[in-house]
Amino acid sequence: MIDLIKARLQALTPTALDLIDESALHAGHQGNGGGGHYKLNITSSHFCGKSQIMRHRLVYQALADLIPHKIHALSIHAIATDEV
Repeated sequence: MIDLIKARLQALTPTALDLIDESALHAGHQGNGGGGHYKLNITSSHFCGKSQIMRHRLVYQALADLIPHKIHALSIHAIATDEV
């Protein structure tokens, strides 16, 4: 799943991408009908001049068909290249 998520996010041409699978920390919690928990740190020029909401939307668009069945929760830290 990590490889698939990273491949999808290549559409944003990231200069940095760190994805951590935190699913084991959330195993069996109420409301999780399947899918993993992930923490994403991504830097991209696509985020320049965009609000955090717009940055998150870009990430969600790239992963839309994986949510909520393959991805149950996604923590996103999106940084523009001009903020580095």
